[in-house]
Amino acid sequence: MVVKWIASVSLAVLAAQAVTAQEAAVQTVAAAVPEFRADEGAEQRTEFRTLDEETQDLKKQVLDLNRDLFLLEEELLFPSNTQTAVFISMDVGEFFGLDSVELKIDDKDVANYLYTEREAEALLKGGVQRLFIGNLKAGEHELVAVFTGQGPHTRDYRRAASVVFEKGIGPKYIELTISDRETKQQPEFVVKEWE
Repeated sequence: MVVKWIASVSLAVLAAQAVTAQEAAVQTVAAAVPEFRADEGAEQRTEFRTLDEETQDLKKQVLDLNRDLFLLEEELLFPSNTQTAVFISMDVGEFFGLDSVELKIDDKDVANYLYTEREAEALLKGGVQRLFIGNLKAGEHELVAVFTGQGPHTRDYRRAASVVFEKGIGPKYIELTISDRETKQQPEFVVKEWE
């Protein structure tokens, strides 16, 4: 019986030592964890907000610089005194559905464009597309535009329009207009020079 009593006392002593060791470990962990201060979180949020504002400001500066570089590149590549631009537009479009345009200046291919359905619809709604921009020397030039698409009664249709124009000093703008000719129920392709 004494042996049982000694065994139970030693178990009690071991249990008490384990509890004491556990309490000491909890106190050590509690001491290792820093106390949270409310003003420290506010400082961090302010610091992150400032960093975010600086990042947004840098993004804006990069976009502005990119725009300025694009304008400078346009000016260097296409000086206004030699610049020639060709635009395309559509009016009504009941007799012609545009598929593609091929553009030649002085018998050189300068632009080929294949239209998606969405782009053709945008032209029908009044949109104007810059088809070509380039440099031409002063003098006489010939422009030929070949239009491909679906004509009246959904037949394949290929038609060309041409114009001889004089390029002087300063920019030159030409518009290719596709319109409907009601009397013949045919599409009409007109080349206009902008003044």
